[in-house]
Amino acid sequence: MKRGKKYIESLKQVDSAKLYDPSEATALAIATAKAKFDETIEVSVKLGVDPKHADQQVRGVVVLPHGTGKTKRILVIAKGEKADVAAAAGADFVGAEEMIAKIQNEQWFDYDVIVTTPDMMGLVGRLGKVLGPKGLMPNPKSGTVTMDLVRAINEIKAGKVEYRVDKTAIIHCPIGKASFGTEKLTENLNVLMDAIIKAKPAAAKGQYLRSVVLSSTMGPGIKVNGLKF
Repeated sequence: MKRGKKYIESLKQVDSAKLYDPSEATALAIATAKAKFDETIEVSVKLGVDPKHADQQVRGVVVLPHGTGKTKRILVIAKGEKADVAAAAGADFVGAEEMIAKIQNEQWFDYDVIVTTPDMMGLVGRLGKVLGPKGLMPNPKSGTVTMDLVRAINEIKAGKVEYRVDKTAIIHCPIGKASFGTEKLTENLNVLMDAIIKAKPAAAKGQYLRSVVLSSTMGPGIKVNGLKF
């Protein structure tokens, strides 16, 4: 694979044999983010679980203290008073059957998160095949199926992120932008890692945190010492 000059320069700054402390890793991720745009800093966590088993799934939500640097567009599917409440709370799009029809008929995906009330899940559930593969399906575990729409909207706007282990037993999650600086990124990383560690399934055996790697959008991977969390 051909690599650009900036990537090669960044790679020279990283010791591939070293496990960096979290603050060192975030500082290095910022230093190796050489693109002309404000790169996202992401963490990839390899877990000692078998995602094929239901009792070894790792999934949850956490509000990062400094947000992600991205303003998420929220679609709320609700009726009546709840729809009015959602609009007043700052939802970007609000509706009921007409929104479901728009998604079905127009393949409309100009939003980042869908929040709905429990009474609407019968209709929203019909969109499973469309929304599921895109990670947009509302779920009570992620707080996106709720009667407390104001809280859900405020948390998402404040920087709530969902973490979920994939079929290769890895969690990928953004922790902010390079422009945040080392202190804010490290705080976000620590909060996320604390949540992931607390979510360890009882059925998981052996070493839980197999590897933790930090990287910017265009930069190289930086290995983090999992024992420091």
